[in-house]
Amino acid sequence: MPVEATGLFSYAWLMIAIPILVSAILLLGGKASNAWGHWLGVLGALGSFAVALTLWIQMLGVAAPDRAVHVPVFEWIKVGGLDLRADLLVDQLSILFALLVTGVGSLIFIYAVGYMAHDPNRRRFFAFLNLFIAAMLTLVLADNYLLLFFGWEGVGLASYLLIGFWQDRHSAALAAKKAFVVNRIGDLGLLAGLFTMVGLFGSVNFTEVNQAVASASPAWLTALGLFLLLAACGKSAQVPLQSWLLDAMEGPTPVSALIHAATMVTAGVYLVVRSHAIYELTAAASLAVCIVGVVTLIAGAWIGSTKDDIKKVLAGSTMSQIGYMMLAAGIGPAGGAFAIFHLFTHGFFKANMFLGAGSIMHAMDDDTDMRHFGALRKVMPWTFATFAIGYLAIIGIPPFAGFYSKDHIVVAAWERGWYFGVLAILGAGITAFYMTRLMMMTFFGQKRWADGVHPHESPKIMVGPLVVLALGAAVLGMILNNAIQHWLAPPTGGHPHDTPLWEVPWQGWVTLAVVVAGVAIGYLLYRREISFEQPRTQNPIVFIGRNDLLADQFNDVVFVRGGGKAAGAVATIDDVLVDGGVRSAATLATGIGGALGKLENGYSRSYGLTMVIGVVVVGAVLILGRLA
Repeated sequence: MPVEATGLFSYAWLMIAIPILVSAILLLGGKASNAWGHWLGVLGALGSFAVALTLWIQMLGVAAPDRAVHVPVFEWIKVGGLDLRADLLVDQLSILFALLVTGVGSLIFIYAVGYMAHDPNRRRFFAFLNLFIAAMLTLVLADNYLLLFFGWEGVGLASYLLIGFWQDRHSAALAAKKAFVVNRIGDLGLLAGLFTMVGLFGSVNFTEVNQAVASASPAWLTALGLFLLLAACGKSAQVPLQSWLLDAMEGPTPVSALIHAATMVTAGVYLVVRSHAIYELTAAASLAVCIVGVVTLIAGAWIGSTKDDIKKVLAGSTMSQIGYMMLAAGIGPAGGAFAIFHLFTHGFFKANMFLGAGSIMHAMDDDTDMRHFGALRKVMPWTFATFAIGYLAIIGIPPFAGFYSKDHIVVAAWERGWYFGVLAILGAGITAFYMTRLMMMTFFGQKRWADGVHPHESPKIMVGPLVVLALGAAVLGMILNNAIQHWLAPPTGGHPHDTPLWEVPWQGWVTLAVVVAGVAIGYLLYRREISFEQPRTQNPIVFIGRNDLLADQFNDVVFVRGGGKAAGAVATIDDVLVDGGVRSAATLATGIGGALGKLENGYSRSYGLTMVIGVVVVGAVLILGRLA
């Protein structure tokens, strides 16, 4: 049970209030705040980070059972027996997310000052960024599923505003709308989950739900787990609701970094891990989470291997890496901590690489096509060095962060089922291939940029965050390897098992060998000159990958065209049966009323005749009744 907040914990709400206040000032201040608005935006993120860091330090000095703190804020909804408060839960899980959102977020904000320097709407951009982190902090700090849902919707709104920030581009406007609509499908799952919790447990509070889950039937728990999984698929771009993620690259690159590293796509993993008590009691829903995770990690790697757009390669890699986290979350308490471990390290190396991609775009006149790059390591040494560290981390080369966090998942997946383990190892090999392909096409080989393009290193305000993120990508795996298991044991229900840094299980060695093979294949295939032109005929595997596994075509046939026909059929049924029934009843009532109305003609002789007929009928009924 969480303890009641005292001292500094009583001010945990400031983590959310500060960026909301900053966002409001920047939006209401208008052009008057253009000159300094971006720096106020940065201070909003840094202020929230300072609060999170202070509370984390406070938490370190408290015994593990007392680290979960309930922070009362205000009474929200009270209807019958349902009493809902807008309160916060600051525990080991939520504070890690708060540190990631505000810490990595602050570095992205600082980077964005330089990246958006020439954008006339920079102030508005920082207002939306602050709204984004405020919504994400509401999501992860909420002590109940309903307040989490409000943060969930806030993240969706902020992502819509930021993906479509350059709304003068038709493609950006469409991408924002697509992300918004696809996520609404997932949101239906979360709403269904909320209604189910109220019906089963009479509460949506985390603690009360966890205490009551054992009383629910397995069928209802499975349904609840699947509802929450649907929600996670939408927000975390997992199969089959992944189609919005690559189009979301239309937004400014700092937005891509924030979505992929610290906010939106991590929300689904948080939801599943936070709901571990539900999934522990439903093997079917847990298996579904594992299947979604392993399918997505392969699908994302497949897409990443075929794209020439550097941001879309990284977007495919995000799908894949989140797939690893979902796989771990579905394994059970043992995997929950590993999912968050990989999520945390991924936040650093993915933000590092997305911002590195933005640095390259800054140098290449916003070009994202890797076929137009080559030999950039010579002219962008800082970007190359920091990006290389992120590359080594994501493919899992020791001692970089991804080696420790991903290999824990591979081992846990193997123990869950050898087929999961094999696919996780295969995904690691494909990751090594497409990330090596990216490195070779971007930083090595001969220069392929146009004569009018003059690549150069980014300014210090953009390089600085790259260095800090690269440092995290290099060392966080070693620092957190065992500590994070102990830290997350209470909120995930896990049982820590310490492993020395130098002790690598056989699955780890096999994974490393497959990774080296993937690197070798990528190097051998892309060390030669890269063609500017797409081949006229493509391998079907490449064609499907370049077209995002035909997800848009599938959605068009099944949901747009097929859904339109289904909607038409439903509308016909509604018109004929439902509305027709109502109209028939109204017509019948009107006819009867009209017929009876004719009797009301104002003539006394008609009324007298009616009375006589009535007396005769009543008398006949009475006489017949006696005779019977």
